[in-house]
Amino acid sequence: MTMNIDRRQLMALGTFGLGALSVPASASMMAARGFTHGVASGEPSSGSVLLWTRYVGNGDVKLTAEISANAEFSGARIAGEVEALADRDHIAKITAQGLTPNSWYFYRFIAPDGSKSAVGRTRTLPEGPTQRFNIGVVGCSNMPFGYFNAYAHAAQNAALDLMIHTGDYIYEYPVGTYPSKEQALSGRAPEPMTEIIQLADYRLRYAAYRKDPDLQRLHQVLPMIAMWDDHEFTNDAYRDGAQNHNAGEGDWDVRKRIAERVYREWMPVSDKPYGSPRWSEYQIGDLATLFLTESRITARSEQLDLGAALKGQEDIQMALESFRDNVWQDPNRQMIGGEQEAWLGTAMQNSKAAGTKWQVWSQQCVMGELKLPQEATNWVAPDAPAYAKDRLAVGALAAKIGLPINFDSWDGYPQARERALKAAQGADADLIVLSGDSHNGWAFNLETADGKAGVEFGGHSVTSPGLESYLSGAKPDVAAKALQETNGQLQWADTSNRGYMAVALTPEKATSTWHFLDTIRAKSTALRGSSSQTVLRGANKLT
Repeated sequence: MTMNIDRRQLMALGTFGLGALSVPASASMMAARGFTHGVASGEPSSGSVLLWTRYVGNGDVKLTAEISANAEFSGARIAGEVEALADRDHIAKITAQGLTPNSWYFYRFIAPDGSKSAVGRTRTLPEGPTQRFNIGVVGCSNMPFGYFNAYAHAAQNAALDLMIHTGDYIYEYPVGTYPSKEQALSGRAPEPMTEIIQLADYRLRYAAYRKDPDLQRLHQVLPMIAMWDDHEFTNDAYRDGAQNHNAGEGDWDVRKRIAERVYREWMPVSDKPYGSPRWSEYQIGDLATLFLTESRITARSEQLDLGAALKGQEDIQMALESFRDNVWQDPNRQMIGGEQEAWLGTAMQNSKAAGTKWQVWSQQCVMGELKLPQEATNWVAPDAPAYAKDRLAVGALAAKIGLPINFDSWDGYPQARERALKAAQGADADLIVLSGDSHNGWAFNLETADGKAGVEFGGHSVTSPGLESYLSGAKPDVAAKALQETNGQLQWADTSNRGYMAVALTPEKATSTWHFLDTIRAKSTALRGSSSQTVLRGANKLT
């Protein structure tokens, strides 16, 4: 099957009324019947892909899924029958099997009354010798902060073969918290208005986000591989709790189960029993093995709190050094856990032994080392909130003795990071780490005490604000330059733009291009600019 998608066929997908509703209203969502949220696909292999839709009828409804090599569905075949179950929020998912490798397909669902869903486009992964594959990377999409213009641009990017979502697909906060009422864009407040805690809350929040036309369009035209980060649960989640969870909000394990259940309902991902392994891998011909790991609720230890460690200490210097040498460097602190570490190490070895060119690790948080420049305390605006000034002051103090900015990233788990990167070195991997969470763009040379270990392409956010919200008294280029000078692994940084990454893989090199959207405060796909970084195979460092 040809890999060239005829533009006429792509246009035949249409928008199916997606532009008619930019922000959901709870009344219309609850009253909607039939196919309410478009279609989506995900988790492709060389011979299969998962198909998703939502159909609201009277109770459980049996749907027929069709798949075709063309948008007109001439010669279409039935992928199977699947029920949209009321108990699963009317979600229907089916995996189409027996597909041709490295091929584009069109698909749709048909209801018993003959009504049809939107037509989706998806593709299978290549098999055998592969010369090029392009991956889009998105994350951190907080609806009230602005429009999902990055999704809209990625959906129009004809070069992309696959999307990865690194997490924070939704945010859990009540309206007016993050963003504040003053920061929020009018008309972008998602339902429910309160923080999401119960099953109905999480479902309504996903329903609100998935009514966004740009997000629907992205799902409609490209398959996605996705993993949650913290906000799909609640802020700074870890195995046994979260910063934004308290006893008044119920049992943490119950909330975790609810959040994972609803994520699996609303996302084009496989249904798995709670607590089963959450990691997976995808083979992109002989070009790359893509590893997907989970770093929040499987094994992560509680994040360290430097402020709490220093509270009441008379000798701050001694307290900092003790914290650094003992608490921070504790080898028992986990990010992904021993079982997942062992799986990843073995999987990288197997990938390399099979002759695969690249080992690509998609995970949630920044892995490269980041310390705050001392001059950063001068970058905060006079009218900045007290928490911003305090965070920068503590960060600068910590940096003097080698402590990082952010203990919620891999910087808070240095021994776990060292183990993971040494496993890559032991496998002789050509490692590319893809990350999100920080809301800014980064390119790192990753290293251990033994030397080069790989590179990291860190993705900026779709809408969530980044370091510029703290460093409002410094020009972005000044901040980026100082960050690079302070952090030897950091080769490039962008601290002020929203957008997405496009990662182009070839047998000889891998290039990440960060696309910067001109605005998120109005609907537009205009770019402010783009920037690229490249790694050559075998170098394990950026050129």
